[in-house]
Amino acid sequence: MYRKIIINDVKKSKLITITITAFILLAAMLTSLAAILSVNLFSAINNMMLRAETPHFMQMHSGDIDMERLSAFADTENNVEDFQVLPFLNIEGAEIVIGENSLAGSVQDNGLSVQSRRFDFLLGLNGNIIYPAKGEIYVPIYYMKQGLAGIGDTITIHGGSFTVAGFLRDSQMNASMVSSKRFLINESDFEKVKKFGKLEYLIEFRLRDSSAVSAFESGYIAAGLPTNGPPAITHSLFKLVNALDDGMMIAMLILISVLVIVINFLCIRFTLLAKVEEDYREIGVLKAIGLQVGSIKKLYLAKYGAIAGTACIAGFILSLFAKEPLMENIRLYMGESGSSGLGTVFGMIGAGIIFLVVVLYVNGVLCRFKKVSAAEAIRFGASQSGAKLAKSFRLSCSGGLPPNIFLGIQDVLARKKLYSTMLLVLVISSFLMIVPQNTYNTISQRNFMTYMGIGECDMRIDIQQTEDIARKTAEIAAAMARDTDIKKYTVLTSYMFDMKMEDSTTEKLKVELGDQSAFPIEYSAGRAPQRESEIAISSLVAGDLEKGLNDIIVLNIDGQEKRLTISGIYSDITNGGKTAKAVFKTSKDSILWSIIPVKLQADAATDQKITGYKEQFSYAKVSDIDEYIGQTFGGITDAVKKASYAAIAAAAILTVLVTLLFMKMLVTKDRYPIAVLKSLGFKNEDICRQYMVRSAIVLAAGVLIGTALANTLGELVGVSLISSFGASTFRFDINPLFAYLFSPVLMAVCVYLAARFGISEISGLKISEYRKE
Repeated sequence: MYRKIIINDVKKSKLITITITAFILLAAMLTSLAAILSVNLFSAINNMMLRAETPHFMQMHSGDIDMERLSAFADTENNVEDFQVLPFLNIEGAEIVIGENSLAGSVQDNGLSVQSRRFDFLLGLNGNIIYPAKGEIYVPIYYMKQGLAGIGDTITIHGGSFTVAGFLRDSQMNASMVSSKRFLINESDFEKVKKFGKLEYLIEFRLRDSSAVSAFESGYIAAGLPTNGPPAITHSLFKLVNALDDGMMIAMLILISVLVIVINFLCIRFTLLAKVEEDYREIGVLKAIGLQVGSIKKLYLAKYGAIAGTACIAGFILSLFAKEPLMENIRLYMGESGSSGLGTVFGMIGAGIIFLVVVLYVNGVLCRFKKVSAAEAIRFGASQSGAKLAKSFRLSCSGGLPPNIFLGIQDVLARKKLYSTMLLVLVISSFLMIVPQNTYNTISQRNFMTYMGIGECDMRIDIQQTEDIARKTAEIAAAMARDTDIKKYTVLTSYMFDMKMEDSTTEKLKVELGDQSAFPIEYSAGRAPQRESEIAISSLVAGDLEKGLNDIIVLNIDGQEKRLTISGIYSDITNGGKTAKAVFKTSKDSILWSIIPVKLQADAATDQKITGYKEQFSYAKVSDIDEYIGQTFGGITDAVKKASYAAIAAAAILTVLVTLLFMKMLVTKDRYPIAVLKSLGFKNEDICRQYMVRSAIVLAAGVLIGTALANTLGELVGVSLISSFGASTFRFDINPLFAYLFSPVLMAVCVYLAARFGISEISGLKISEYRKE
């Protein structure tokens, strides 16, 4: 019986059935896709790090290595399972030529390595440990992705030629945000080119209990072991940076999915109400002959259960196809997850959850059957709310407005509850269209670096992992003081200070000293330090110490304890994210590194200036800040850009479908008032114009509210996404052309086209069928 009822009902209302099926299918597909991608991403990362045996603690060091001290430390630390020291031969980018492409413009620290013998293995694209033969070189996937290298290409390094034998996965340095990249060569070749580069070391430890890595790091620093390089990186940070690019795409996909699901339920409500209005007389007859409300509900639940089941199965199947292009980047960088079956199971669970929620929601909406009057339904064939409204139309109160416009406005005001549902959908669609675009526009702007702990400048010079940093920094500063092309610059020098904890123990804190106002950054709370008694700390340090504004930090400076008041908290992606900024003076000579941000004159040639400083000061790393941002955040920016375009397309399609459904439901619901208007002499064009006015009013309100929410509340959504890679707070950099012109115009076009089609049935309504009283 149910099968026959469902088939007949589908034939009778093909458009509504197809539309609601499409909505449920889309919700199921997006939910299933997000679940599949999430499982595969994290499984692929874990699988790669397991194969590579990624270290739990890694400290890069430039200078001599005392192996006896390191061995003694490892022996005394019960948590150490294994340790090793790997060579990393830093090569200037200009000395690495791939085919005809030089890496002179790369902001990466490129270096040569040999394959490890104990752990931290470099893997091939098949996931196996690779061992290059003489004359062969394996290139990081990063350069393959950029299209700079291919198998069989020749790479020239300081005059020596190597043939690209393949590409490597590096569990530590895969991500674009990691500023170092390892090329793998044969040990004999490494010895030949060793004299041309700058030798650094990767000091690595594998721990028995990886959760105790913070305590291990404190012990390592307290033991005075080598730290002449960037801050140590831990296993959890390796996992985070590997997940960032695809993780951002998945996060945006989840955001879109949630909003689509909300709209989906509103659309189900539309179609159900339309169907109830259409079947009003039949429902009344069923109640009149004694059929219980529960039995009537089962008839509808059978149909919508069948639709939901079919749509969810189809959505799940489509997600299996849709995942393939989205999985390409994951497979390239991390390899196969080894958990495709588990991902499929979670995808099925996601689609199943959508099915259950849809059925429960439909059941809740159908509770309105209890309010249907059998006598009224049989007599009028429709709810009489419309009839009552028809009597309230008073053209004498139009105030000079054309009748059709007045009646359209009056209906929206009289039935605010009914139109609020469409309004909510348009608000969400507008929000969905603008927020991802605002997020993309924000992170693609140059000033976004100020939210990540980097002052806005044109050129950045880093002096680190070299001898006599103070003298070399002064040498560069002196040259800049004479350079008329430089508008301003400042020297920021980082030191490691002892920090006294509340339990009287001592930990280390990296503090950057210098003029913090010259190239200011954005603070999530407070401001930059202005007095020698103040200090600003990164959000990671604030979280670890559980400190906030105006709290006290005690540092040991030049042999004396100094109490410093926290003046600000900021986000930081540099140097491991655990840093501080201050303006006090110190006589300490053990500098970790120096940074010189530079602002050039408007007419200065940036490329020539950067090239000149690179040639003059070969020991320093000179970067074009735009290139630095592009190479560092390029992967994340591309992921958010794709997601924002997908969101625009989804919002436009949803707006069309929702408006179409709403207008059809409205026409069905208003059959009696339409018959009244026709009997009073209103033409079909007049009535259509009234409905277009209604849709225009709701559209205008929806776009205004949606745009306002997207540019305010949307920041909170953006923060929750972007905070996953370091920025705890930021302000949207809104593209006014898109937010205030393109988006409203696109929404208006979608609503207009859908509304025109949705009210096309008005001309076919006959007075005799709906004006019986």
